[in-house]
Amino acid sequence: MNDNEVILDRRTWDRFVTVVKNLKSSGIGRQAALMFGLLFLLLLGVNGLNVLSSYVGRDFMTAIEHRDTQDFIAQAFVYVGVFALATAVAVLYRYTEERLGLLWREWLTRRLVGFYLEHPTYYRLNDRLAENGEIHNPDQRIAEDVKAFTTTTLSFALMLLNSAFTVLAFSGVMWSISPLLFAVTVLYSLFGSYMTLVLGRPLVGFNYAQFDKEATFRADLIHVRENAESIAILRREGRIKGRILRHFDEVVANFRKIIAINRNLGFFTTGYNSMVQIIPALVVAPMFMRGEAEFGVITQAAMAFAHLLGAFSLVVTQFQSISSFAAVIARLGALAEAMEQARTPRLCAIETHADGGHLGYEHLTLRAQNNHGHVLVEDLSIDIPEGRRVLVTGPDHGASVALFRATGGLWDLGAGCVARPGLDQVMLLPERPYLPPGTLRESLLRTGQEHAVDDRQIMAVLEALRLEALVERAGGLDVEQQWGSLLSLAEQQWVAFARLFIAAPRFALLDRLGSALDAEQIARLLAMLDERGITYLHFAPPGEPRQAYDAVLELSGTGPWTWTLLRPEPS
Repeated sequence: MNDNEVILDRRTWDRFVTVVKNLKSSGIGRQAALMFGLLFLLLLGVNGLNVLSSYVGRDFMTAIEHRDTQDFIAQAFVYVGVFALATAVAVLYRYTEERLGLLWREWLTRRLVGFYLEHPTYYRLNDRLAENGEIHNPDQRIAEDVKAFTTTTLSFALMLLNSAFTVLAFSGVMWSISPLLFAVTVLYSLFGSYMTLVLGRPLVGFNYAQFDKEATFRADLIHVRENAESIAILRREGRIKGRILRHFDEVVANFRKIIAINRNLGFFTTGYNSMVQIIPALVVAPMFMRGEAEFGVITQAAMAFAHLLGAFSLVVTQFQSISSFAAVIARLGALAEAMEQARTPRLCAIETHADGGHLGYEHLTLRAQNNHGHVLVEDLSIDIPEGRRVLVTGPDHGASVALFRATGGLWDLGAGCVARPGLDQVMLLPERPYLPPGTLRESLLRTGQEHAVDDRQIMAVLEALRLEALVERAGGLDVEQQWGSLLSLAEQQWVAFARLFIAAPRFALLDRLGSALDAEQIARLLAMLDERGITYLHFAPPGEPRQAYDAVLELSGTGPWTWTLLRPEPS
């Protein structure tokens, strides 16, 4: 999507309507409708009090003109009473609006997070789609755009309602004062709206781009925080600094364009708004001078004109907010469409069959994830029964990565069949161990096992791996930690193996253990897998010692492969 092509069009409106309809049909739809109904009633109260205030203000000023002290005091008390009541209604109105906005944000955020973390949506959005430029910064859209969307939608909806009520309430007042002033108000507001649209239309596209550029800049800074040790050891500050400043330059350049448009828009809107003070006086003052109106009518006309013009001129007064809002709708709409695309099963020629006791490949061909899609593995057909320990190696790591991911159901470029047990009986350990923030218990147990595995079983595995001291370092099994900063890469890999031993799957796929562990540690872990009856495939670079394996699968990376038995098949 070209940033400058993001406009206020039918598609933007359709995206907006879809989100509102989803809220209406959700579990909180009734509660949201009741709260919006309350807002509607409070808005009627606000507008009714505004009209009442215009008449009270007129009589108050007229009492001053007539030098009527008694009437002046009486009107002053009424005026204060109206202001007090208006204040109470306005506060309740604002409170209800914020509660409804929070309710909507909570529901929409939970819905999007649910879709985002549905396998394999998050993987596809952060891999394939982002590379194609179809969706960027899904995390920022969920965290910030949802908040902006819900609060701004409510704000605009209530502003439109308020404008409608204002027009109904003050049109009669204005017409009774001067039909000419009413006509001037309508024509002036139409002229202002048209000119604002002409001058400010490009803002939508630039605001859309600004959101993404700001998110990318922020992501670079977060990257520094999360990888501070590696950057310091490798002395990569210069390269990282160049990347951060390059992205910041993009932020500044795009924002300069926004500022330039706002400058041109500001010249018009500032002049437009400044005329609000003089136009009603130009029309009504001559009437007062001719004795056709009281002095208080001038104040009432100014107040009615300001309210009516504000109602008719929403585009003028709120265009910058409208442009940002349109960009937010476009971004959330694009995210929802990308999620739907990622959730939809792709037409993939690689099939996965359930096989309780075997892991195997039938006529499996895998292609690279690039524009050429060259063949990495061609017509692979092997069978790996339980108990056969396999080394997968070759000069091209890309072929090993493709086979590793295809076994886990994360590679869809190619053809053929993968036969394996269910994923509860197969565990994949990637090259870089992943320990999300949380407790040690959560890191060691699969989701749902928290109450099925007791502390004795956990400690037995940790002691076998000589990790019992880790419990003390972590403050216990149930203390939240940031494992990336607490543990080294090797220690994280040991914890990943502890998780594997506790889960006790039938097959384990291990990707490049040598990235974090030395040869002695690898040999020890493979022996422990063997002792526990866990069949393993180790995807390792050339040169890996072969004593711990029964067979070797060597992938050339260009299609051909070789299968070598190091020990005879068990009878």
